[in-house]
Amino acid sequence: MIQLFHVWKHYAKRPALSDITLQVEKGEFVLLMGPSGAGKTTLLKLLFCAERADDGQILIQGKNVARIKPSGVPYLRRTMGFVFQDFRLLQKKTVFDNVALPLLVQGLSSFDIRRKASEALKAVGLEHRKESRPAMLSAGEQQRACIARAIVNSPLILLADEPTGNMDPDLAADIMDLFKTINARGTTLVIATHNRQVVEQVNRRVVTLAEGRLASDVGARQ
Repeated sequence: MIQLFHVWKHYAKRPALSDITLQVEKGEFVLLMGPSGAGKTTLLKLLFCAERADDGQILIQGKNVARIKPSGVPYLRRTMGFVFQDFRLLQKKTVFDNVALPLLVQGLSSFDIRRKASEALKAVGLEHRKESRPAMLSAGEQQRACIARAIVNSPLILLADEPTGNMDPDLAADIMDLFKTINARGTTLVIATHNRQVVEQVNRRVVTLAEGRLASDVGARQ
């Protein structure tokens, strides 16, 4: 599903990622650990094609991302979802409209947009807040809205960057339970976190980065 071979990424001539070789199988749930500056966000950006690797090879669903033209990136992203730490919800839009936005961009019919967006909101337990604006939601509800937006296309791969970073332990546990439910339905998950309580709760494969290098990989499928 995801393969990286000797991947390097530099910023201002300094390596953010150094010689990363990693494979994530279909249906896996992988936690990407490491302190701030370890390279977690950079790795997720490469997987989401928000940036390009300087060296090495990245395959997503068998496609070499280096060979994908900029015009082809949106089509790859339609099979992926991304959950941001800072939510990035449109404040002037309702929760429903935020979740429906990816479907609107794709040009789906009004009927399909209503159906898919409603299903996504129901999956995250937020259907009752669909007419609310983001400012009216709690932090946990806003993150659930972000997750609904990320899964509205039924993605094969879901990436998340510190999705529980600003939450108390109970809220973080709720969000991680939601991710486990999504994974149980067959979606491949890669979640960046520095929270060890999250790691202990999820009990899945843990890939640790340190100063841009792969420090450990515990719990990989054999």
